[in-house]
Amino acid sequence: METRLQVRSFDSRLSPEEFREVPRNPVYPILDNLRSAFNVGSVIRTADCILAEKICLCGYTAHPPHKKLDKTSLGALPYVPWAYYETTSEAIRVYKDLGVPVVALELTNRSRLIWEYRFPLPVALVLGNEALGVSHEALAVADDILEIPMLGYKNSINVAVAFGIAAYEIQRQHWQRFVPQLASRKGEGEK
Repeated sequence: METRLQVRSFDSRLSPEEFREVPRNPVYPILDNLRSAFNVGSVIRTADCILAEKICLCGYTAHPPHKKLDKTSLGALPYVPWAYYETTSEAIRVYKDLGVPVVALELTNRSRLIWEYRFPLPVALVLGNEALGVSHEALAVADDILEIPMLGYKNSINVAVAFGIAAYEIQRQHWQRFVPQLASRKGEGEK
């Protein structure tokens, strides 16, 4: 029995202009002073994969133009709307003023397990510095604080990986909302 398996190894066949018209999902990653441009580029790639509405680059987080972002985002940067804020507090205030719930991803004495949380949409998701985590200022004003369970010796996970876990949990919980975007991609590889 012969099986024809085709791996989809191409980008969207939509033109950049057409792609920018695809409806985006109301997920707003807020990067709280990330040290590594490589991590930022990885978060940008994941934000593109879930069609996040906009990514917020705060404080000393690398932001365009930056050659490491171009490299690690593998070309996704032009397709992910972004905004730069001098402080994370400023970005959080913008979303709170719009009525968007702000959720921080951090291990604290009052954080809840990510698997037991029902993500609202829209949602702003605060991701912290690789060494220091989410700032105390951001934690103090977050509507909720969630943690990814850590079972190993170390109590942390790479920030880009953590965003991927949270982003796809949001997508899983709201799958019916994401289906139209997936349907728009079906058949792109067919000739």
